Amino acid sequence: MSTVADPVPAAIHRGDDELPWVSVGDGVELKVLMVRDDLWVIRNRFAPGVVVPTHRHTGAVYAHTLAGSWKYAEYPEVNRAGSFLYEPPGSVHTLTVPADNDGPTDVIFQIHGANLNLDADGRVESVTDGPGVLAAYLAVCEAAGLPRPPVIT
Repeated sequence: MSTVADPVPAAIHRGDDELPWVSVGDGVELKVLMVRDDLWVIRNRFAPGVVVPTHRHTGAVYAHTLAGSWKYAEYPEVNRAGSFLYEPPGSVHTLTVPADNDGPTDVIFQIHGANLNLDADGRVESVTDGPGVLAAYLAVCEAAGLPRPPVIT
């Protein structure tokens, strides 16, 4: 008796130059690598002195630092090139980049669920998720006259 094997899915590769950097303001650049189900993978470059508003995530986050340094204001550890950081769901933090960094800080984030941006009293003031980040990224690329980037979806 013969059986038909399921096709083996192919790996998907994206070169660094296939996904453009876009400015999202206040010294932060972004490229969206993948948005699939509740997982979104982004790469950020932060200029020295950047402070990202306090937030928490509904799911786990994994951060891989490629260059520069950064930390959470609420914790003593400093993330440097080669560092890995795990954020459990619900942790609250304020990303800060030292003003004396020599150049941009480059980090890949793998984010499950949504990012809940908090006001000074800890109340949710806005929500960011993978589909929203992807839509904004594609809109900025289009406005800049760039071809649609091949984000993995």
